[in-house]
Formats: sequence, C-alpha cells, structure tokens
Amino acid sequence: MKSEELRAVLHEVAERAVAFRESRAEAPHRPQKSYAELQAAFEAPTPERGAPIGELISELATLTEPGLANMVGPRFFGWVIGATEPAGMAADWLTSAWAQNVGNAHATPAASACEERTGQWLLDLLDLPRECSVGFVTGATIANFTCLAAARGEVLRRVGWDAEADGLFGAPAVHVVLGEEAHSTVFSGLRYLGLGAKRVVSVPVDEQGLMKPGAFAKVIEKLDGPIIAIAQAGHINSGGFDPFEEIAAAAHAKGAWLHVDGAFGLWARACPDRAHLGRGLEVADSWGVDGHKWLQTPHDSAYAIVRDAEAHRRAMLIAASYLPAGAERHPADFAPELSRRGRAFATWAMIKSLGRDGIAAMVSRHCAQARRMAKRLSAEPGVEIMNDVVLNQVAVRLGADLDVAQADALTDRTIARIQNEGVCFAGGANWRGRQIVRVSVISANTTDADIDRSAEAILSAWRAELHANA
Repeated sequence: MKSEELRAVLHEVAERAVAFRESRAEAPHRPQKSYAELQAAFEAPTPERGAPIGELISELATLTEPGLANMVGPRFFGWVIGATEPAGMAADWLTSAWAQNVGNAHATPAASACEERTGQWLLDLLDLPRECSVGFVTGATIANFTCLAAARGEVLRRVGWDAEADGLFGAPAVHVVLGEEAHSTVFSGLRYLGLGAKRVVSVPVDEQGLMKPGAFAKVIEKLDGPIIAIAQAGHINSGGFDPFEEIAAAAHAKGAWLHVDGAFGLWARACPDRAHLGRGLEVADSWGVDGHKWLQTPHDSAYAIVRDAEAHRRAMLIAASYLPAGAERHPADFAPELSRRGRAFATWAMIKSLGRDGIAAMVSRHCAQARRMAKRLSAEPGVEIMNDVVLNQVAVRLGADLDVAQADALTDRTIARIQNEGVCFAGGANWRGRQIVRVSVISANTTDADIDRSAEAILSAWRAELHANA
C-alpha cells in the first residue's frame, strides 16, 4: 500500500472513531440489533479475492456498530468496565501500528523498559511492596491464573516438589482456602492449574459476601501441608473487602501463600478517602488487578503482581535456544504468552494522562456517585439496597415487600425493560437468594446528572412493571 493510500484509510478510521465516540452520550446504552440479526448480517461465503481496505473497513463498521453495547457511554452500569479513555486508546492505536511482539527485551527494548517503569508506577499508586514483579496480562482471569501459578509452584517448592519440572502427578496435595463468594475468575484459574474448582476449602461469609471475622483462622488451622489462601478486594455485588489483616496473620502463621483478587477493588488504595478499605492487604504475596476497569485503559489490560519475583518467573518462564537471554527484564517471563502486544504502552499513557491526583479523584467521584444512586433508589417504596455502599457497587432489591418469587420475576422484567429502553444499562445477578439489579459505577464519563437520570429510568421501569402486574 502506498503511503497516501495508508494515510487515507487511517484518516477514515480516525474520523469514524471520533464520530462513534461523539455519539455515545445520547446513544442507547444497549445493542440496537440482536445476536441473531448480526449472524444474518455477517453471513457471507469465504472471500475468494481480496477487497480494498477502505471498502472493507466501511463494511465492517456498518455491520458491527449496530451490535455494540454503549460501554463507553456515561450511563453504562452493567459490569465493572471502564470507558477506554482517549490517552489509552491513542496509545493502543500506536501499539497496533508499531506491530511489535514484545516478549523479549532484545527484540523490543522500548516495550520492556516501558513495562518495567509502568510496573513501578503501579506499585507506587497501589502502595504495594516495591520489590514486586508485575506481569502485564489480558484481564483479571489471567492475572489470577498467573499469580496462582506462582503460588502453586512456590508452596510445593517449600515441601521439596518442583511443580514446574515434574507437574502435579504424585505431588503433595495443595489446599486452597477462599470465601464462599469468591469471584468466578478465581475458580477458572484453579481449574486451569489443575487445582480443581471443587476441591477448595470454603470459608463462611457475612451478608456482604465477605469472610467472617475469625472464620478463616478456624478453617485454615485444621489444614496441613501446602496452602494457598485467596482473599477478595471488591466483592462483585457488594464492593466489600475481606478482613485482610486477620486473614494475613492466620495465613502466614500456617506458611500459606496469600493471594488477593483485587480486579477493581485494589484501586481503592490509590484513593485517600477509600484506601482504608484495603488496609492490610499489602502483606499478601500476590495481587491481581485490572487496568481496563478503574484505570480506563483499553481492554486486554491487567496486572499480575507477585512479591516473590523469582517464584513469578519460575512459573511463567519460556526458554528456547532462539530466545536471547541476558540480565534484561523480558516481559514474557512474567505472563503466560510469548507472542503478545505491548500492553504497557496504554497503561503508561493513562497513568501519565490522569496522574496520581486524577486517579484518586475519579475513584472518589465514582464511589460518591454510587452512594448518590443508592440514596435515590432507596427512597422509593419497596426498593431496598442490599449492600453497604462502600465502593462503586450498588445491589438493588426490587419488591422488598413482595413474595420472593413474585419480586424476582418482576425484577427480571424490570431489568429487561431498563435495557430495552436504553437510557442506561444495568444488569442483574442472583445474590443471597434474591434476584437483584446490579449497578457498577466506573465510567470516567459518568456525571452526577447521569446518575440522577439513570436512577429515574430504573425507577420508571420498575413502576411500569408493577403497574403491568397489578
């Protein structure tokens, strides 16, 4: 492709991207077409001859955009998903243009150096031990997997077993201790590692989904041999935090490795008025956290943070004669992939764009907006907030004065109406035996006015369903 042709194509892509972003504030917050409709739209035989890039990009956008949720809109509360802010998006475009496979420092020294410095920034912002290693991975699932791989290898090494060399056949049993409401990504990581999702030892939780004080110590005291303990910073429904100081003391007394699943909650430590929620988790052995949640990076951005860098490297190391070694930091030594994009560039850009003050202010604002949403919704008769709104999550029970089955059915219909009307997007979950509306406030674009407008849309949908059921 000639340079003028490339310039024209990329200019068109930029114009399309800007137009898409400019339309998000008032666009419906749901996909405008269904999966079945999009299947039909994409139906076509395998291309026999190549098409001009300008034409195919235009076709791709035309086919795709009606099937996209408005996840960058200001009233998207369906999941804990950031809005991919411009600095990170722009850096991500450059990352694609640079087209670097950044697994090895000799191949792309800039990527390795950027990852090393950005990792130090993350440790500083989250106030975690500065000696930790940081692996740049895809999301919370692989962050937890990576940390738990390091944990598995190290707790077995302490009892004389080399899991990296000898696998798990004949290895001493590893006990995994976690709360009854640990996140699904933790169980995925345990499955991938051969530790099993059903072999865990569960600790009772309180009404916020957090391990009960004293319960963890009682459970772990009965165990012997290699132990991995997993705590939670930011319960997916309540936003709450496990009692880390107590858990850490009991875990380390038994020689256990303590991992913290902090996909979004770990960012509370970057915010002075929320940092107390994560008090004590700094003494853990590893932490998983997402960038594409509160840091607002593009997707495919998360961090596996491990106190013992050698345990981290042993678990992830990929060695081959064609890969240069040396004393440099190789990104592939701390993540599962050898072939990978330069994930650190977008994180570097977002931290540089927001700064420590901007990150803290954003987290604080979202937590205040969650409380604002909860206050507005709970003023409605029959609406109950089921969680202590300590972070950005609001768990809403509709029909608190109705029969459970009736309330759950009405809640499901209300969620469908909210999503269909598209003023905002909120999802549902089943928690504590009740169907709830789950509101996650985390988009950088959300204003107080968006919170008020969304609360009214939720209540309007609820009233309509109540009236239809009367």
